[in-house]
Amino acid sequence: MKCTINRRAQFSASHRYWLPEVSEAENLSRFGACTGFPGHGHNYVLFVSMLGDLDEYGMVLNLSDVKHIIKREITSQLDFSYLNDAWEEFQQTLPTTENIARVIWQRLAPHLPLVRIQLFEHPELWADYYGDDMQAYLTLSTHFSAAHRLARPDLSFEENSEIYGKCARPNGHGHNYHLEVTIKGDIDPRTGMIADLVDFQAAINTCVVEPFDHTFLNKDVAYFANVVPTAENIAIHIRDLLQDPIRQIGAQLYKVKLIESPNNSCEVYCVEPQESRLLLHNQAPVLVQA
Repeated sequence: MKCTINRRAQFSASHRYWLPEVSEAENLSRFGACTGFPGHGHNYVLFVSMLGDLDEYGMVLNLSDVKHIIKREITSQLDFSYLNDAWEEFQQTLPTTENIARVIWQRLAPHLPLVRIQLFEHPELWADYYGDDMQAYLTLSTHFSAAHRLARPDLSFEENSEIYGKCARPNGHGHNYHLEVTIKGDIDPRTGMIADLVDFQAAINTCVVEPFDHTFLNKDVAYFANVVPTAENIAIHIRDLLQDPIRQIGAQLYKVKLIESPNNSCEVYCVEPQESRLLLHNQAPVLVQA
């Protein structure tokens, strides 16, 4: 029986996005405030996922051994460091979140049966790496507040109430929606980026946050005039809105996750479910297909 185990670790470090071979103006154009000398810092949170068979003691691996390996190979070297100088890999390719995750995989792979490295730069930005050469995944999270009413126009109030309960009440109700958008692509061998982070954020803000925030979705967003704005339908529409803008910044939209409340969320993938990384690694997200 295969089982995936996860170990959490953390380190604090600084880094700077700066390419000495290009001008200051070009660096500023590419990296903005992240070019500032002598750099800026983060409290990184690392999750190491490992896959294996249970042994006679009911463990995939002894977590004490795993802890010491991660400390020896990663955190003791990176904690309170300036990442650009900490490892030679970061002198060739800048220490972006996605590239740090890739290099951590390379350093841990000889010691542990890895299936995923997940690295949080902060709670609203993280990367996932699965050992596929330069391919990685980058997630941005954001939020918007909106109201909606769940009701089909061809049904009576009583029929809608039977289906949607209180959500069918005529004047609607609101949520603080939490949105996570994941892209995938190849890490640039020099900049360390899947795509320009500023462009990625701008695509989400322009296509989703600005038109959706503080609206009554049924009336203010044309798509929902004839589509019931359930969390599933909202996520599908966000996916459709973002696919082309994400393609234009040189990446591929991978997943949209919409959290309507602490109790309700849905995920929409832009690949067939059997191709999903999460499914391949024995996790069970909720999939919604259009």
